[in-house]
Amino acid sequence: MRVHVMDLKAGDFLRMDTFSSTGLHVLPKGSRLQSEEIAKLIQHGVDYVDIEDVREAEAAPTSRSSIIQAVAANFDNSIEGFESVYMEALTKGSFNQTVVDDILQPTLLTLDKHKDVVSLLLLLDRDDNYTYNHSLQVGMLSYYISSWLGYSKRECYEIGRAGYLIDIGKCRINPTILNKPGKLTPEEYEEVKLHTIYGQEIINNSMNDPFTALVALQHHEREDGSGYPHNLTKSDIHPYAQIAAVADIYSAMTSHRVYQSKQELISVMREINSLSFGKLNGRPVQAFIQHLMPNFIGKKVLLSTGDMGVIIMNNPLDVFRPLVQSEGKFLDLSRERQIAVVEIYME
Repeated sequence: MRVHVMDLKAGDFLRMDTFSSTGLHVLPKGSRLQSEEIAKLIQHGVDYVDIEDVREAEAAPTSRSSIIQAVAANFDNSIEGFESVYMEALTKGSFNQTVVDDILQPTLLTLDKHKDVVSLLLLLDRDDNYTYNHSLQVGMLSYYISSWLGYSKRECYEIGRAGYLIDIGKCRINPTILNKPGKLTPEEYEEVKLHTIYGQEIINNSMNDPFTALVALQHHEREDGSGYPHNLTKSDIHPYAQIAAVADIYSAMTSHRVYQSKQELISVMREINSLSFGKLNGRPVQAFIQHLMPNFIGKKVLLSTGDMGVIIMNNPLDVFRPLVQSEGKFLDLSRERQIAVVEIYME
C-alpha cells in the first residue's frame, strides 16, 4: 500500500526498503515506523513509501490506546490515594507508608511500558485538585529523570516516591493562603515556605527514610543560594532533591492555578534550560530535555497564527523551535520567529 509520508501513522510497517531521491538508503524493509522514523523520511525528502496492509497498522493505535487507558486509571487511583494520604497527614501528623507504596507502585510499573512522557503529561493536564495532580506529576517525572540518569530500579522508585511526597507539608498551610487568587503578601509567602520544613517532619514521623524527608526539605533550594528554607548552595543540595526540583518546576509552570495560567510545554522546557545555568543542576535538566523533546514529534499543536499543525521534527540547532507542518506547508519555527506554539494536544 503506497502512502504519502504525511499520512503515515505510528505503528506502520515498511513493505520495502526506502531510498532518498539521491539513492541513499534511509530505512530497511520491515521497519516499524514511529515519530523518529517518520521524521527521518521527511528529512531525507522521501515523499511516498510502501507500507504493509492498513489492517495490520490499525492494531498499533489500539494497543497504544489500551496502554493509555490503563495509565489513566492508575493516575486516577494515585490522585485519589494522595488525597487520603494528605488528609491523614493533616489529622495525625503522619501517614501510612504502606498505603503510599500500594498507591504508587502500580502506577510507576505502568510507566515502564509507556515511553511517550509528553502524552502522559497531557493526560494529567487537569484543572482540578492542583495539589494532588501536581504531586503525581512530580513523582512521575522524578521517576523518569532518575531512570534517564542511570539510577537503579530501586533508586528510581525511591526518588519517584520522594517526588510524590514533596508537598505533603502543605497540609499544614492555611488553605486560604494556598488558594489565594492574588499575589501573596510577604508574611503569607513566608508561611508557604514552611511547607518544606513541615514536609520533612511529617515524613520523618511516617517513614524510616531520611532521603525522602530531605527531598521534601530541599526541593526549593537553588544552586546559587537563592532558594529556601536554608539558602543552600550546589554542593549541599542532595542529588535526589535536585531531580525533584526540575520535576516540580516543570509541573508547576505547566499547570493552571488560581493565581497563574498554565504555560505551553515547549516554552517551559526552554525556561528550565535557562535555569540550569546557576539555579538548577544541569545533569537532571539536560537528561529531562534530551529525553522529553523527541516525544513532541507527531503531536498536534495550535500556533500563534491560529492555525493547527503537527510537529514533524526537532531542530538540532534550536531544539525549542521545531519544524511544523501546517496547512500543507512546512514551517521552520527557528526561522519563522514570529510564530510560536501556544498549545499542544495529545492527539
